[in-house]
Amino acid sequence: MDIFFKILLIIFSLGLIAVVLLQKGKSAGLSGAISGGAEHLFGKQKARGLDLFLQRLTVGLAAGFFITALIVAYLIKV
Repeated sequence: MDIFFKILLIIFSLGLIAVVLLQKGKSAGLSGAISGGAEHLFGKQKARGLDLFLQRLTVGLAAGFFITALIVAYLIKV
């Protein structure tokens, strides 16, 4: 059981790295963080298509990674 969760943790981590690297950059430096952040906050630029899919996949993989990391940490302690 311990080995299964460790392998699952490695799969989630590699998937998360790959999905984050596939995404486009949201801002270009400090100027993008100041001006572009307000536009994204108020919904003028909504993600569509592949960007939306990658964003949702990132959230799912991140949640799976954190849950699996907590399970592995608990199993190692016990």
